[in-house]
Amino acid sequence: MTSTIKNTEGIKIFAGSANKELAKNIAKSLGLELSQSEAGHFSDGETFVKVCEMVRGVDCFIIQPTSQPGNDNLMELLIMIDALRRASAGRITAVMPYYGYARQDRKAKARDPISARMVADLIQSAGADRILTMDLHCAQIEGFFTIPVDHMRGTPLLVKYYCDKFSEDKDTIAVVAPDVGSVKRTRAFAEKIDVPMAIIDKRRAEANVSEVMHIIGNVQGKRVILVDDMIDTAGTICNAANALKDHGAIEVYACCTHGVLSGPAIERIEKSAIKELVILDTIALPDEKKCDKIKQLSVAEILAESIHSIHYNESVSKLFH
Repeated sequence: MTSTIKNTEGIKIFAGSANKELAKNIAKSLGLELSQSEAGHFSDGETFVKVCEMVRGVDCFIIQPTSQPGNDNLMELLIMIDALRRASAGRITAVMPYYGYARQDRKAKARDPISARMVADLIQSAGADRILTMDLHCAQIEGFFTIPVDHMRGTPLLVKYYCDKFSEDKDTIAVVAPDVGSVKRTRAFAEKIDVPMAIIDKRRAEANVSEVMHIIGNVQGKRVILVDDMIDTAGTICNAANALKDHGAIEVYACCTHGVLSGPAIERIEKSAIKELVILDTIALPDEKKCDKIKQLSVAEILAESIHSIHYNESVSKLFH
């Protein structure tokens, strides 16, 4: 278990409304109670936040992924940061297990915005002193900040899960990248489990629509694990799973850090060849999105260890393993 915080007067954990269960588990791992705050909306839809405790000189951590509804959750985070800054908090760390607006991280064509950079500017302007996040959609987003960023990885949790699950059947396993952009992540995953990898080459006709072209590598007679950082509408991962089954895979598993699962995602997953989808709880999973195929693992202890290390000015790099 995570070491309990020794100086409970010097640190406070605040929960935004996006994932209160994760925030409670993080505080519990640290031996703390969540600090008191309120968030809601005025009658016209504007977000309001109230901090209900003294924070002068305190090391404050706000747990708030900017997941769906992304605009509301982002605005709530910004207003809470502002509230703590104006209350003279000693240091404010925005703990964003899921960093929204990360998919527009560069100009792919003329007149495109770089939304990931704009959000970084907003968070810094609000008064955050540090960012703690997990599995950014693109690592270059770290460079959009001029404040320290601790970028944690969900891979160790997923690797441990599959090492335990297939400890006696490792020879039958292959890890698969669902697209070329996932190759680096998948290669590192395969090396940690010590199994071969394959790549699915696809062409995307339009946003949230993908077409599987062909598979590079051998999946015949294998139990395959599809690895991605996030699953949104699940079109890519489900098309990949079905293609792998057609190419001779005997079982298809899938995993990701961020289960966005928007639109038709749940229906697609239930109808697909995926036997089990493992996601982390960086994003809250509401009851209407739960199904027998989905298993959720908690990142609470990793983030609690990170908060502990940040508070005591210790290294967080040990947590990458």
